[in-house]
Amino acid sequence: MQPDLHVCPCQIHPSSSAISSPLLYKDCCQPYHDRLYDSEDNKANTAERLMRTRYSAFVLIKPEYIVKTTLPAQQALLDIKAIESWAKETDWAGLEIVAHMPKLGKRHAQVEFKAHFKPTNNAGNLVDKIQAHHELSTFVKVKNKANNDARWYFLDPTVAMTMTQKQPCICGSGEKFKRCCGEYA
Repeated sequence: MQPDLHVCPCQIHPSSSAISSPLLYKDCCQPYHDRLYDSEDNKANTAERLMRTRYSAFVLIKPEYIVKTTLPAQQALLDIKAIESWAKETDWAGLEIVAHMPKLGKRHAQVEFKAHFKPTNNAGNLVDKIQAHHELSTFVKVKNKANNDARWYFLDPTVAMTMTQKQPCICGSGEKFKRCCGEYA
């Protein structure tokens, strides 16, 4: 199923009645994708908004955006070719936000979601069945001390990082890892 670019991919839900008036891609995720994530005027104001733009980036095969919206300390450890390959090999069917917990401590939030898809490379009768990737994702709001700018990033639990619980946190908060992102990693 190719996405209808008139409707933003993050607005497509497997149950068509779930979103009463979906937004157009140009009015929803496209501005984030077009300017990547570095510009001042292009930051998601909530973890849910960032998660939606990331889902749309998977659907539209924009691996650079996926990398740029992952915590900077983890970006170099991501396999951009694997991200691109997975996005291309997946027939996306819609997004369902299960829950958004906008305030976990000082700088964290979580979004529980289901990304519905049909695998395109499976054999047998699974190809015809829509499946759901159900995830509870953690996001961290990182503050740039130089310009006092703050923006949300995805905290990727699949990235193997060698650090101890007593080291400074990877998000740059100044707190120990165990008291900050370590609670969610």
